Amino acid sequence: MTLSATKPAYGWRPVRGNDVTLADQLADDLARRIKDEGLRPGSRLPSIRAMAEQAGVSRFTVVEAYDRLTASGLVQSRRGAGFFVAPRGTARPTAQAARSEAALDQPARIDIAWLLRNMFRESTAPGMPGGAGLLPAEWLDADMIAAAVRAVGRTVRGNFLSYGQPQGYPPLRQQISALLQGLGVPAHPERNLLTTAGVTHGLDLVARLLVGPGDTVLVEDPAWFVIFGRLAAVGARVIGVPRTPDGPDVAVLEQLAAQHRPKLFIMNSVVHNPTGHTLSAGAAYDILRIAERHDFMLVEDDTYSELHPGNAMRLSVLDRLERVILVGGFSKMLAPSLRVGYLAASPALVQRLAELKMLAGLTSPELGERVIHRILAEGQYRRHVERVRARVDAARERCIRQLLDLGFRIPSMPHAGMFVWTDCGRDTEGLARAAAERNMLLAPGTLFSPTQAPSTCMRFSVSMVDNAAAWRLLRELTGDGAGRA
Repeated sequence: MTLSATKPAYGWRPVRGNDVTLADQLADDLARRIKDEGLRPGSRLPSIRAMAEQAGVSRFTVVEAYDRLTASGLVQSRRGAGFFVAPRGTARPTAQAARSEAALDQPARIDIAWLLRNMFRESTAPGMPGGAGLLPAEWLDADMIAAAVRAVGRTVRGNFLSYGQPQGYPPLRQQISALLQGLGVPAHPERNLLTTAGVTHGLDLVARLLVGPGDTVLVEDPAWFVIFGRLAAVGARVIGVPRTPDGPDVAVLEQLAAQHRPKLFIMNSVVHNPTGHTLSAGAAYDILRIAERHDFMLVEDDTYSELHPGNAMRLSVLDRLERVILVGGFSKMLAPSLRVGYLAASPALVQRLAELKMLAGLTSPELGERVIHRILAEGQYRRHVERVRARVDAARERCIRQLLDLGFRIPSMPHAGMFVWTDCGRDTEGLARAAAERNMLLAPGTLFSPTQAPSTCMRFSVSMVDNAAAWRLLRELTGDGAGRA
């Protein structure tokens, strides 16, 4: 390792042959001087040429170092004038500060916004396995997705520079149509399908199109909490229908429909979130008859259906997309950042939904849709789903055993899926609050009720099955300090 014999810049000498690049060395040295106030706010750094000559390094090295300091907020670039030390307080948080910010907050009341905020911190704060509806990255197939991204990048070229089609990438709609028709859903790629930026986007389009202030919308109780917030945003009156292992309580549904004349009923038919139950044939026929009698639409959220083995009962199969809108997507099984979903509905509704989609975002972001198309076209997706489902099934059985070992009760065993709806025998908001103090995210049952009623139930994700620290903490929080194996 030799030292450069060049004249140092601000006393810095590049160390060549080191594991640390010259750009990093220069950036680190300047960052230290800025933080120690050796370089005061507002002072001008040497020009790129002058710094390169003084330090005996290339201009590219200086550009890279200055760019890193600018990205960190320590330096500001002024067009035509050069680089200047930024005012105090503009630097990005350090890694240690970012870790501190990742700690869970303690709101006056645990609500949906709190859970959502902390769900998206989960990757930076370890030991929080209970709240997010995501599969661990290692359970998915990053290599398959990366290969599809590379293949799309090699083939599309100039197509990246133009808008996609508002109704969605046609070859992908053809594939979705084939998948749905294989399940018995009569979805024509042109007449019945519209792509979306995921299931949440699809549900949002439906709510904004069909629901106005004061309209009643029925949801399941318990149900996916995000939809409560979306419906509240359009001014809807949200009423819950109790969920049983066979589906919604049809007697209560009949009563509420007659009393409130709802516009919509939003539900899971296959792999209900959070209970993991699936609709029975008898309940499906009853729901369709009630919807026809009281003239309301049905929205079938198919998010977790691929975790169900074999074919399952769907309202969209029986109704043939006349009164039912089917919403599905690919993010859960492939990657959360691949926000590609779809709506299947009657031709008239698809046209109106496509117009609303254009008003909100002009057209489809085609890159992600091409990646999904590539994965489906290469025939790997079915085998991937089978592998993931098998892993989830095995994890769910182990997770159930460990939850029962803690003294918890499972009111009705899940048929499939990545969640276990568990009765903890105590107020689960209090349990979630105690867990948050220990930087562990849990999803209390109160969030899954449209009335936010207190609950002794908790939604656990089976992805926590191998997290020994999480199970130890649960034992401590529930008073099972002996820690049964």
